Amino acid sequence: MTALGVAPSDLAQRARRIGEEIAGPAADEVDRRARFPVETIEALRAEGILGALVPPELGGWGTSLAEAGDTVFGIGLHCASSAMILALHHLQVACLARHGRNHLLRDFQRDLVERQLLVASATTEAGVGGKLRTSLCAVERDGDLVFLTKQAPVISYGAQADAVLVTARRTTDSPPGDQVLLLCRPPGLVLEQMSDWDTLGFRGTCSPGFMLEAKGPADQVLSDPFADIATQTMLPVSHILWGHVWLALAASALAKARSYVQGEARKQPGVAPPGALRLAEAMTLYHQMESLVQGAAQRFDQRPAGEPVPMGEAIALNSLKVGASTLLIDIVSRTLAICGMAGYREGSPYSLGRHLRDAHGAALMVNNDRILGDNAQMLLVHREQP
Repeated sequence: MTALGVAPSDLAQRARRIGEEIAGPAADEVDRRARFPVETIEALRAEGILGALVPPELGGWGTSLAEAGDTVFGIGLHCASSAMILALHHLQVACLARHGRNHLLRDFQRDLVERQLLVASATTEAGVGGKLRTSLCAVERDGDLVFLTKQAPVISYGAQADAVLVTARRTTDSPPGDQVLLLCRPPGLVLEQMSDWDTLGFRGTCSPGFMLEAKGPADQVLSDPFADIATQTMLPVSHILWGHVWLALAASALAKARSYVQGEARKQPGVAPPGALRLAEAMTLYHQMESLVQGAAQRFDQRPAGEPVPMGEAIALNSLKVGASTLLIDIVSRTLAICGMAGYREGSPYSLGRHLRDAHGAALMVNNDRILGDNAQMLLVHREQP
């Protein structure tokens, strides 16, 4: 039980109910209109799920990453966009919980729990080619105040967020790789939308580009270097939570395929439909994917906070992202083949169009080729056995 008297596992059950009763019925409209799933986020707020990773001493649930992943999975079974928003929010909260030590940042976490604030991130920047560990913009200081201007090509749900965690160079004289992470929130945060969001998949994440301007007290800058935040928290947590989104997408697609095959079996009792064998093959891939995602979450939860991630584990986490996103496309494609025209047709109870479009986004959220390139560089110097 947590300090709040509720078992973290109850959060996963609440998330599944929200997914089934609220996120699912709205999912097609959210996708069609590329609109923010406001009803799902409000339901998550009402259940206190946005504070899952805030430590109990600050009023939160203090869940493990695996338990937070279960809440993402419960939503993702019904709406991948809603699940991705929750995953990205959990990621920002994990960074604050593990690295936000001063009074301002701890007070913000208390406020987050009380008001169920939604936190976004601005880690991409125009002109750096998607490199997380490179910034052009810089924090400017004037006494106890800091100022920042950043052109961010993507801020998921930026217009709906209550705060944004932003990467930037430590000072105007710092090199591109000397970065900090700072918490920006109104009234010191101004976002001017610079582009639209009209994509194949994950349409409900509402992720256009913004010109971001921020000012506020210097304590809104996290004290740990972003290099440490990225390696200890941001990269592993993102790969694991995204993995839960993709695992849920695969499970949802398989549920449609299983229902279709069972319906075909009822038409000819005693005769296995042609899709039954294909379904068994797809389930084998799903169990591989499940082991990758859940195993990574368990290993992360067993490592003390602040402990450096060994190179071998960093390679494994990168491999999780590439492997899970690749398996997802394979699994969803197989379910489409199983359901045939029933899966291809929009409006069918077996329709898999949204699943397939969302699945292809998984390989592009931090491009798999870039991650494989990082692994290739690490493998040149890594000496441990796999």
